[in-house]
Amino acid sequence: MVDLDYYEILEVDRDATFEEIKKSYRKLALKYHPDRNPDNKEAEEKFKLINEAYQVLSDKEKRALYDRYGKRGLENQGFEGFSHSSYEDIMDFFESVFGGSFGGFGFGSRRKDEKYPLDLSLEMEISFNEAFFGTKKDIEYEYKVPCNACKGTGAKNAEFITCPECAGRGQIYYRQGFMTFSQTCPKCNGSGKIAKEKCPECRGLGYEKKKEKITINIPEGIDNEDRIRVSGKGNIGVNGERGDLYITFYVKEDEHFVRYNDDIYLEVPVFFTQAILGESIKIPTPRGEKELKLPAGAKDKQQFVFRGEGAKNVRTGRVGNLIAQIKIEFPKKLNSEQKELLEKLQESFGIESKPHEKKFENVFNKIKGWFKG
Repeated sequence: MVDLDYYEILEVDRDATFEEIKKSYRKLALKYHPDRNPDNKEAEEKFKLINEAYQVLSDKEKRALYDRYGKRGLENQGFEGFSHSSYEDIMDFFESVFGGSFGGFGFGSRRKDEKYPLDLSLEMEISFNEAFFGTKKDIEYEYKVPCNACKGTGAKNAEFITCPECAGRGQIYYRQGFMTFSQTCPKCNGSGKIAKEKCPECRGLGYEKKKEKITINIPEGIDNEDRIRVSGKGNIGVNGERGDLYITFYVKEDEHFVRYNDDIYLEVPVFFTQAILGESIKIPTPRGEKELKLPAGAKDKQQFVFRGEGAKNVRTGRVGNLIAQIKIEFPKKLNSEQKELLEKLQESFGIESKPHEKKFENVFNKIKGWFKG
């Protein structure tokens, strides 16, 4: 038997902190969540392993036991993991960690008799300027509705038989040593019954998919991984209730502007003579052109703040700043005339043009004394 490496599954080091483990679990659980990977058996198995690994590594006692003896040590204590658990058991554990909506990502909780959650989650990529100013978008997506032929049950003519695995109890029992354990029946998912025959219309899924096209308003200032809720545009349940649609946005990077929270950063190349003399130069901002007044002797990476020229916060309405950071550039090559002019300029400053000589004068004399005698 190959022993599972829970640290490798969660992509963390063996000395990872609880917060690092939870952060990685959150990222991977979102990536492999069944609602994001419908009918993908590989993603479903990965999701089970991720939850199993987190169940162990987030518990101090289980983690210590696993670190010392591996998974076999856990099994000797009665821990079975999620390898044979029902989908509902895994989702119950998942939701106990992050809640029914997974911290705002739109994966709705479901009742045990439901084939799918009512809430639906989508992702959308938008440009920097669309996020900055807001826009409208037409989107076409698929949502689930109960199969009409089987009334959303997944069974032909909605006919069921007693589950042969658990004899209708919904639980299966097993002994390990002198202890007796129970778990939800993996064949019937705890219902105690299974379809007499799968519905031929939906192949036992209990639902069909339909398409819908809607227009959404993306608010000004929306940021990367922000999301909006579109009420009443999710999946439809067997009782006719319809969930909500959650859209998570991913903002493309801009060639010149970088956003951090509500502030926008811009790197401004400045020639060394401009920095020395001090000049007024025109720079771009998302809202138009601005004048940057450089002081004489401006330093490399010096920042200049333009208040109220950043992004609008979609929650507070506060507008951030534009921060222009200068990057001093020097000539890559000099012709003989330029070199001569620079040498004359340097000489004109006298001792000021050689600050290292004044700074290190005493150091040189001290070092010479080290080698006497």
